[in-house]
Amino acid sequence: MIGTWRWNVGLGLFGGVLTLLFSLGSNGLEVSVLRSVYAFIAFFALAFLFRILLAASLRGNTREAGEEPGKSMDENKGSTLDVSTPDETDQLHDMLKMQLDGNVKTDAVEQAPFQPLTPPKLVSTQNKEPEELAKAIRHLTGG
Repeated sequence: MIGTWRWNVGLGLFGGVLTLLFSLGSNGLEVSVLRSVYAFIAFFALAFLFRILLAASLRGNTREAGEEPGKSMDENKGSTLDVSTPDETDQLHDMLKMQLDGNVKTDAVEQAPFQPLTPPKLVSTQNKEPEELAKAIRHLTGG
């Protein structure tokens, strides 16, 4: 379990004193003290419950994949993820030096220079024969 009993007592005292301060203005001293004792017990129990839940959740997160009892190695595959990246700074420096020197290695096929797309121009339907238009519509609708 996380922490010690001192956490429970500290949170219990905090709740008891807070209840006593708020209760003194509207109740007598005996009722206020009794309610602060009840608040101390309630906060003490809540702190104990909170510590148990926190310890259980942290114990579940720190458990290694191979430590789980009753599982074979096949069942543990894929339960851990290595997110570290390999150190490739030397290769990167070499590539940058080659690019600065102009010795960029390209594939056997030379790349063609950039040419913008030249789509066909839209054709107006004003001077078309009606049979050609019907044929085009049938072709587009699949009928």
